Parts: sequence; C-alpha cells; structure tokens
Amino acid sequence: MKKLAWGLIGCGDIARKRVAPALRDSADCDFVAVSRERVELAESFAREFGARKWYSAWQKLLLDREIDAVYIATPVNLHAAQTIAAAEAGKHVLCEKPMAMNVDECDRMIDACRANKVKLGVAYYRHFYPVIERVKEIIQSGEIGEPVLAQINAFESFSPPTDHPRYWLLRKDRSGGGPMFDFGCHRIEMLTNILGPISEVRALTANVLFEREVEDTATALFQFERGTCAVLSVTHAAREPQDTFHLFGSLGSIHVPAWNEGTMQVTSDAGERVEAHSPDANLHAPLIRDFVGAVMNDREPAVTGETGKTVAQVEEEIYASN
Repeated sequence: MKKLAWGLIGCGDIARKRVAPALRDSADCDFVAVSRERVELAESFAREFGARKWYSAWQKLLLDREIDAVYIATPVNLHAAQTIAAAEAGKHVLCEKPMAMNVDECDRMIDACRANKVKLGVAYYRHFYPVIERVKEIIQSGEIGEPVLAQINAFESFSPPTDHPRYWLLRKDRSGGGPMFDFGCHRIEMLTNILGPISEVRALTANVLFEREVEDTATALFQFERGTCAVLSVTHAAREPQDTFHLFGSLGSIHVPAWNEGTMQVTSDAGERVEAHSPDANLHAPLIRDFVGAVMNDREPAVTGETGKTVAQVEEEIYASN
C-alpha cells in the first residue's frame, strides 16, 4: 500500500515530542525530510527520528518531488507564507495551531490550497479525544438535559528567559497573542465541537503578573447559537496547572478534571458515575492518521482550514472586545 511521504517544516518542541514520532511510527507515513535553519541541527533531528533528508531552508524542502505532504510546525507568523508556498508546490498541508495571525491570512491559505487542489488541515488534535466524543454523545442522549453553562480553565505557568527556545511565544509579532491565542484556541475549537457555533463573544485580556508584549491572563465569555453560555479562562501567571471542563445542564452535569487523562464524572437522574476515555499515547497520532486518510481517500480532514478560520474569527473578537 502506498504511504504518504512527509516533510516536516520546523523542528521545535511540539515536533520533537509528538509530530516526528507520529510520522516515524505510522504505518501509513513515510517520513522523508525535515527543515531547520541550522543545518547541523536539521541533520541531527532527521537522524534521531529516521528522516532520510534534511534541509536548512524550508523552500528547498518544498522542491523535493518525493514529498506529498508537509507538516508546518513553525511560529504562527510563518504559517500563512509557508502554507501558500507549499500549496503552490503541490503539497498537502497540515498546519500547527493557531492556523494564522488573523482571518485574512486564513482566507489566503484556504484559497491557495483550494486553487492548487491540495488538502489543508489544522492541528487541533484535541478534536480526536475519545472523551470529547463521549461528552457529545451524552448531550445528544438528553441525559443531562439542555446544556446551560460550560466552564474551562487552562492554566500553564510560563515565564521563560529571553534565550529560551519558546520565548517567541511572548513576542506578539511572532505568536499573535498570549495564552488565549496559544492554547486558548484549542479550547475554542473544543467548545465549538461540543456545543456548536458561537453567536456572541465578550472578553478581558490583562497583564496581571508580567510586563510583556502579550497578555498573561484572559477570560472570554461566549454564548452559543443553541443558547448555552461558556466561560474560558487562561493564564500564564497562576502556579497551579489546570486543564478542566465543567458542563452544567438542566438535568445533570459533566466534569472533566484533566482533558489529557480522559476521566469524566457524570451526574444525572441515573445517579453518579465515573467513565474513562483515555486519548492516544501520542496525542498527535489520530490527527495525522485522519489527515492521511483524507489525502488517500480524497475527502476533507476532520479539522479543516475552515475550522481554523472559525477559531481565528473568535480570537479576533476576543482581542477586539478588550
């Protein structure tokens, strides 16, 4: 069976932890090449993860005729230019989140991929969590009644020195924003996946603890077309890490204490129970499997460019409302 031949643009933290191992280990993937500005680091990364080629310039990787698809794992400000160039080179694109710096860039990325007849996916890997599918099933069953209020906390203490490899996340011209832009976007995608389209957005972004170009704390209030309200709170400033979800319905509730663990508590007229729906050991593996299936079967990925654009629209409203 033909495998999808991949090039990886960017060899940073997420590429090392999840993307490269997923490309290496998937039976449907052929991990061909990587690109990184320092060629000696590109070579060592390629050798570590089994890629056969390495490039110091991503533009050269796009000229490699062996490659069918690229995974873009670079700072957000590079996503649009790299995606458009990849599409024009005839490569399918799976792009890290957030998709782009703004909605206009998302539109140009979508248009380029459509014009060149290549697939475009965005790496909202939490879309594939079994616990999220289970939450949707319980809502659909009517067990907790009408969803009334959802609450999400996403807290990650983050204050790196200027020479830290992830310091770019604090530079607005490269990252687009602080924790609301970086990992708040994941939760926006999750909320819209669970509850549907958002109809109204209000928000507050602030620097509570740190003086920096981007916010260290933010809270967004959403109302969904179905009527449900939600509160999303994110911060770099709190010491205690959190990744929680609470959904209160008219007949019951669902509580997820840690998304990555997949355990949930359900309370309703049927009583109280705990369910376990663990994610894949490599959180990116289901995302990549789905994208490979989309290319091989000529269908849309589960998380499309339009999904990325929808999240970007909500993010623009959040920052505009402050």
